[in-house]
Order: sequence, then structure tokens, then C-alpha cells
Amino acid sequence: MDKHKYRIEIQQMMFVSGETNDPPVETTSLIEDIVRGQVVEILLQSTKTAHMRNSKSILPEDVIFLIRHDRAKVNRLRTYLSWKDLRKNAKDQDAAAGTAGPGAGGGEEEEKKVPPDGAEKEGGAVMKVKKSQIKLPWELQFMFNEQPLENNDEDDDLDEDEREANIATLKRLKMADERTKHMTKEEYVHWSDCRQASFTFRKAKRFKDWSGISQSTEGKPHDDVIDILGFLTFEIVCALTETALKVKKREQMLQMQKDKSQQTGQEISLQESARRKKWLFEGPDNVVSPLRRSHVEEAWRILQAIDMKHRALKNFRGGRLSSRTVIM
Repeated sequence: MDKHKYRIEIQQMMFVSGETNDPPVETTSLIEDIVRGQVVEILLQSTKTAHMRNSKSILPEDVIFLIRHDRAKVNRLRTYLSWKDLRKNAKDQDAAAGTAGPGAGGGEEEEKKVPPDGAEKEGGAVMKVKKSQIKLPWELQFMFNEQPLENNDEDDDLDEDEREANIATLKRLKMADERTKHMTKEEYVHWSDCRQASFTFRKAKRFKDWSGISQSTEGKPHDDVIDILGFLTFEIVCALTETALKVKKREQMLQMQKDKSQQTGQEISLQESARRKKWLFEGPDNVVSPLRRSHVEEAWRILQAIDMKHRALKNFRGGRLSSRTVIM
């Protein structure tokens, strides 16, 4: 039985991240193995965090705590969860309105009754769905006994971390806009479908069997934890693909410089004259190759490197320096 079950989803995520070619099976299999290892590491560390709270079940805060240093990713995740909660509340209110509507009929006399203005305003206020705000327990406001009153004004001043997170989100949107600028209608529809690729959406049972949640955790995880893991798996595939594309581009530039240094002046002039002549059945000038396994391995090595800001040796007395997997 093949253990790799998400080849199509990974291909779609890689296409959204910039890989226009069809990647080979060994590349997608390696990415899937890396993603599975990351999911298992997230589950193990989240379980450890939950045990510190004297709890067996994993909550969304336990998973978000592991990526708290990446403010841009946390901001995107909070936006994702808030919109998910908004859609859920809207569906619940639509269902409640649908069940109350047909059974509320009481004859022609009730149809003739006109509700007062205050009742209409109250009904509109009830049907208004408010976007929830995801609050994290390690934020500054939770260090005090009394919490400030909620302010629903959307024009509040943002702190520096949130500004950086918004700038990172705008950069991603700009890259997506540059990629889709010259697409046709059919290509854009395909690209939009690929953006909906997910490891967990309508695949919860397959994802649980694939990641081994029952073996990695003691209690049943929260429902939002599966959605968060689906969000993080998409981010991991995108990060691997974008870094692998940079590695591939740097490798091609080095190869071109090496070829130019080895060629003589006569060979260069012959190549330039050959480029001017185009024949009927001549192939393309530059054949773009897909991402190879070596590109993904180098991208994984780069993403696992710890920057100097978070690197420190405390009481190191020699010997083997143990390290753990970095969550991307």
C-alpha cells in the first residue's frame, strides 16, 4: 500500500507557489514525507504543552504557541480562524431563520400586521454577524487581572508586529497578482482551484490516518486543531517550494557562469549566429526543468537552519550538540 496519499494536492500547492512544471513523483513524495514529519513534530510538542496545562486534549492555543515567533503566519492564521467562525455563525443563523420562517405563519391577520420600527432594528441587530477576534493567552493584555473593554472599531492603531505581519501579507498578495496578471480566464480558474487545495478540507479521516494523530496524542484534539494543521501544511509546502525555486535559480546562474567561462570567443560567436536563425521544426531555446529532489533537500536544509538571533550555547561542555526539528 502506497503511503503517499497527497500527490495531487501537493502539485496544486506547488503550482500556486510558483512551480509551473509537473514535478516528478520523487519530489512530491519527499515533500509529503517532510510535511508528515512536521505534523508529527507539531503534535508531539503541542501534547507536551497541553500536559503543562494538566490537560490531555490539544487546544488551538497549544499549536499557535509553537509558531508564535512568526508574527506574519500567526496573523494569517488568526484571520483564517476568525473568518471560519464567521461563516459558521452565519450558517447557524441562516438555519435558525429557515426553521423559524415556515412555521411562523399564523393566517392572514398576522400577515397584515406591520411590526414597529424598533422591532425591525432589533431583528437586524440579531441577524448581524460579528467577526470574532482570536485572543491568545500569552499576549500582554492577559498579564493583568482586569481586561480592557472590547473595542470593535476596525481603525484602531496597530502595533509594530501587526504592521510587519500586514506588510508580509501584502507582499504575498502582490506576488500572486504578478503571477495571475497575464493569465487567461481558463488559467485563472485553474489557479483559483489550486488555491483551494488542502490536506484536511473534507479529508479529515484520511488526514488522521495519514498523520497518526491517535498514536501521537492521548485525548481527542479540538476541532479547530485539524483546520490549523491543514493551514500549516499548506504553508509548509509553499515555503519549501519557494525556497527550492530560489535554490534552483541560483544553481542555474552558477551553471551559466561556468559555461561562459569555459567557452572560447569563437564558440560564443557561433552560438549567437545560431540563435538568430530559426527553423520550422526547431525546439525551444530554454527548456525549463522541474524541481528535483536535490532542490527540495537543499531548501529543507536552509529552512532548518537556526538564525543567529535564536542561537545560544548554554553551559556547553563539548560532545554532541543535540538539536530538534524546527517547525516551519
